[in-house]
Amino acid sequence: MCLGIPGRIVEVHDDAGLRMATADFGGVRREVCLSCTPEAEVGSYVIVHVGFAISQVDEGEARRTLEVLRAMGDVVEAELNA
Repeated sequence: MCLGIPGRIVEVHDDAGLRMATADFGGVRREVCLSCTPEAEVGSYVIVHVGFAISQVDEGEARRTLEVLRAMGDVVEAELNA
């Protein structure tokens, strides 16, 4: 199963002309591509699917989504480690 997981952008950088970021998912950090969300900046919350930030969300929505996913067990961690 593939999920869109909310994360907070903690760093934005360029990788060979591609806008990339480090996103924090409640303590787990992963590299994500920002090509679909060019308006995302440090501090923005984004929904990440297969390494791409596909949309921006507000902080409240991101927190609510993470709470639901955590209630489902180890879904968030399993998805991030896939």
